[in-house]
Amino acid sequence: MTTVTEKAKGFIQVDKRDAKLALAHIYVAFIALFIGGLCGLLQVLVRSGQFTLPWGITYYQILTVHGVLLGLILTTYFIFGFQIAAVSRTAGTLTDKQRSIGWIGFWTMTAGTVAASIMVLLNEASVLYTFYAPLQAHWIFYVGMALVVVGSWIGGIAQIMKYVEWRKANPGQPSPLITFMVVVNLAMWIICSLGVAVEVVFQLIPWSLGWVDKIDVLLSRTLFWYFGHPLVYFWLLPAYMVWYVVIPKIIGGKIFSDALARLSFMLFLIFSIPVGFHHQLTEPGIDSFWKYLQVVLTMMVVIPSLLTAFSLFASFEIRGRELGAKGVFGWFKKLPWKDARFVVPFIGMAAFIPAGAGGIINASHQMNQIIHNTIWVTGHFHLTLATTVVLTFFGAAYWLIPHLTGRILTKQMNHLAIIQAIVWTVGMSIMSGAMHIVGLFGAPRRSDFSTYGGSEQAADWIPYQIAQAVGGTILFIGIILVLYIVAHLLWFAPKGKTEFPIGEVSEHAEKTPMVLENWKIWLTICILLILFAYTIPVIDMIQNAPPGSKGYKLW
Repeated sequence: MTTVTEKAKGFIQVDKRDAKLALAHIYVAFIALFIGGLCGLLQVLVRSGQFTLPWGITYYQILTVHGVLLGLILTTYFIFGFQIAAVSRTAGTLTDKQRSIGWIGFWTMTAGTVAASIMVLLNEASVLYTFYAPLQAHWIFYVGMALVVVGSWIGGIAQIMKYVEWRKANPGQPSPLITFMVVVNLAMWIICSLGVAVEVVFQLIPWSLGWVDKIDVLLSRTLFWYFGHPLVYFWLLPAYMVWYVVIPKIIGGKIFSDALARLSFMLFLIFSIPVGFHHQLTEPGIDSFWKYLQVVLTMMVVIPSLLTAFSLFASFEIRGRELGAKGVFGWFKKLPWKDARFVVPFIGMAAFIPAGAGGIINASHQMNQIIHNTIWVTGHFHLTLATTVVLTFFGAAYWLIPHLTGRILTKQMNHLAIIQAIVWTVGMSIMSGAMHIVGLFGAPRRSDFSTYGGSEQAADWIPYQIAQAVGGTILFIGIILVLYIVAHLLWFAPKGKTEFPIGEVSEHAEKTPMVLENWKIWLTICILLILFAYTIPVIDMIQNAPPGSKGYKLW
């Protein structure tokens, strides 16, 4: 096993066996990007009113494919591929047992992905990625999604085992920062995904098999959103890992503060889960006090977000001034604007400013009444996941894949990667901007053109729907470009050594207090907040459950 001492001596290559496991996840992620992205293109073309789907394919069928493959499969697989490599690089090569558990998790997730995908393609599961009841899918779809979750738990256990092993071998020392961040993200994921697992196993599967003819719809939606909003942070925290740990190394600087980074991640852990009610502000059956409480907890997430912004820009400014920058913003010019490994994630960071502002609107009770269930929400979703997170993942892929394959990112591919990011930004600005604007006019989400195409009000929406089609088309060109770059890095780039960039902490940073790795304290706070926010409302839902809703398929 590669030790930390050995790593300190110079260039360290992730073990080939661990690299193979990480790459397996990355392969699936980019396959999902292509298929899901194609369905996204078809969606915006249909909504423009200028295109009709062939061969009996339905709009909700491609909407489900798009949401499931990009929102759940692309993200989960890329995150796990990245995290496996990060843990192996910083905490040491996985043991044979840990690696075997990782492979079991991968194949369990993949079996579930294939099963669920087949049902969607057969139009037996056109229930969108939220799979709300009373929309009903074939039971195989629900079993497939359950396998994806269970497989992620198994794969996550392997990464946590390596962290525990490192802590035992290095008592009293802070663990490698990025490994610590991985474990925080996995802890959050396992805790929050228990909600959707309970929904699927105890409600949706028995219902879809006909064992029961009714389920409590409000409870099922509450269990989903217990999971659904932390899911956003499950996507976001790996991007934060890149920002905190990798980007400082790429720009030639250092991590501003190890302690601040760990604190922000622990705050995300405790505040990201008991907030699902802010997605249910318009739903009856939930007392207004509990909605208010969870909105307050939602706003608390602003704190670690601001800590992150402060830390990142402190690293940028310090490095810029080391390079001779003068004036208030002179450091900005000193950043490596010709390096795709920096430029692509930086665009994602910049997009998070309007995305975060939109999130505050979504979570605010009064403003939520204006945009709830409009396509504004879809536009917001595409700024957070499809821009901030996805562009950061692309930027990470440009050094992660060649590191794992023993290749290099050439100047030509680096230049093309920057072009790809610009294409993506232009396409997303047009599409998401149009979604935000027409959402304020009341245009609904989850609806094709045929739903409202004949109404008088819809005539005012058509230019914005066409703009979405234009932006979506540009985005699909961006997908083709990134797939070309990824294929080149996987199989055709010149052989060579590519660094897995891990930043060093500034010598001026305060010593990291070990209380930040006292899991008993943080997990206790997390669980207590969850129990406080959910216990009474859920008991009330069960005790005062309506007769129930019979399930209908979406034709």
